[in-house]
Amino acid sequence: MPVKMRLARHGRKRYAYYHIVVADSRAPRDGRYIERVGTYNPNSNPATIDLDFDKAFDWLMKGAQPTDTVKGILSYKGVLYKKHLMGGVKKGAFDEAEAEKRLDSWMSEKDAKIQAKIDRLAGDAIAETEKQLDAETKINEKRAATISARNGALAAEAEAKIAAEKADREEAEAEVAAELAVAKAAKEEAEAKVAAEIEAKKAKAEVVAETKAEPVAELKVEAKAETPAASKEAPKKEGEKS
Repeated sequence: MPVKMRLARHGRKRYAYYHIVVADSRAPRDGRYIERVGTYNPNSNPATIDLDFDKAFDWLMKGAQPTDTVKGILSYKGVLYKKHLMGGVKKGAFDEAEAEKRLDSWMSEKDAKIQAKIDRLAGDAIAETEKQLDAETKINEKRAATISARNGALAAEAEAKIAAEKADREEAEAEVAAELAVAKAAKEEAEAKVAAEIEAKKAKAEVVAETKAEPVAELKVEAKAETPAASKEAPKKEGEKS
């Protein structure tokens, strides 16, 4: 029966990963399979490939036909290169030890390239992260400067308002003090005027009292002067001769 090496889909929607299987070409894509030889996850960068090298090589040598995607995976992992080297051994171009040596050298170079790619991607990720951090830092600094300027303006406005309120209060207090001073002066003036009027009335009353007292004294003096003369002449009784 025709045997193929192909991918069987697994995973959720928009996050699929695949099993690398050996199956009958007539079977459904995700149906029954003969053997699983690895997994392939394209969601990571670089893609994660877990392949049983010996099983994949054995099925390839048995005549299993890989699909285009699986063929790329086998080439990436060196399975096809080993098949090519085994063909050279079969033709007598070199022995199996030389083939293993060449395969090991190729695998080392491949691993170095893969590691270099991983390091480059990690470096790019770090650089991108630093770039984003720098951009965020600049944005935060700009935002902080804007907030500081706004707070400064608000503080200045509040101080100006407080100063204006203080000036208004001082002006009002000065007006009240002036009004109180005027009222106090008016009160003192009124009190002085009333006191002056009282003193004037008191003086006038004293003058009037003195004026009334003088005639009475004179009358008393005159009466006193006339009283002895009258007393010397006793009244005559009836029948007496003068």
